[in-house]
Amino acid sequence: MMITAITVVLSALLIWTVINLIALPLPSVKETSIEEPFVSILIPVRNEERNIPPLLKSLELLSYDNKEIIVLNDNSTDSTGDLLASASESVQTIAGEKLPDGWVGKVHACHQLGKKASGDYYMFIDADVRLHPNAVETALAAFRKDTGLISGFPKIPLKSLLGHLLVPMQHFLVYVHLPVLLANATAWPPASAAHGAFMMFRADAYEQAGGHAAVRNDIVEDISLMRQVKRSGWQALLINPRRFVTCYMYETNAEVWNGFSKNIYNGIGRKLFAGAGVMLLYSSLFAAPAGIAVYGALAGEWVYLLPLLIGFAIKFLVDSAAGYPRWLFLLMPLSALSFIALLLYAIYRDMTKKGVIWKGRVYE
Repeated sequence: MMITAITVVLSALLIWTVINLIALPLPSVKETSIEEPFVSILIPVRNEERNIPPLLKSLELLSYDNKEIIVLNDNSTDSTGDLLASASESVQTIAGEKLPDGWVGKVHACHQLGKKASGDYYMFIDADVRLHPNAVETALAAFRKDTGLISGFPKIPLKSLLGHLLVPMQHFLVYVHLPVLLANATAWPPASAAHGAFMMFRADAYEQAGGHAAVRNDIVEDISLMRQVKRSGWQALLINPRRFVTCYMYETNAEVWNGFSKNIYNGIGRKLFAGAGVMLLYSSLFAAPAGIAVYGALAGEWVYLLPLLIGFAIKFLVDSAAGYPRWLFLLMPLSALSFIALLLYAIYRDMTKKGVIWKGRVYE
């Protein structure tokens, strides 16, 4: 009976995932733009000495002319400032102000960038993002008449063990669980997902939504901003930008763990009941089927392999759409267990009021 229930639920999720992937726009790279509005490319950086040289090289290769590039150095303590000093004249660098009380560091940096920008569109990217030379044209073409914001989960090269296990789970969570049709066809705020490494606004929509000031103390500011845009009357569009945005997100196991632990529990509203539900769901649907399959193989009950195979199929579809190595589906049970462990850790830090750690700052 249990096997039947798990199989039915996973089969429904498989169908749901296919529908979501069909509904998710996958823009083709555009070499020209019908219109050429002024675009502000805005980049907050803090202690990014590893990323500054390849970031600057990526920016130099952009083919779109009608733009400004502004990089804000958010009180870096490494050689970020020295590296930015070597940027070409097309890149304007500014020094960030001291972080005021009640603000998250990145949000305050983006707020300062928004005040400095003068474009018709604001493209916020992180320092670990590398843009395709035609990225600006491609992003502009993705906007519809009433679209105030586009965002999406970039292609992310994988480095460490935890990177292979956990980084693809951010795509998995969105592509498997989010009602993409509702997210893109309506202004319903709960149906929202965004990735802070790539967010592009119409300037009017950004201002009407209150900009980053409206989410000043929010660790998960990207989703909150998308909801703000929807509440202000604009459409916010989730796309698959893997063809023109690549994000070298985390290179070490520690970076993966700390990076995702700051978002995972906040992303479900810091609600213990919701966290318990997520852990139960992932343990029963994506971790337990591995053990069930082993038992079935030993007992000659091949129907016991179905839950594992369907879970593999879901993960294979998501990884293929996201641009990950397709063999990663074989790690799904381990990814589910790692995801549960990460969520437990985030809940522990929240309940013990240890806060989250990011870029040398602790947020309660």
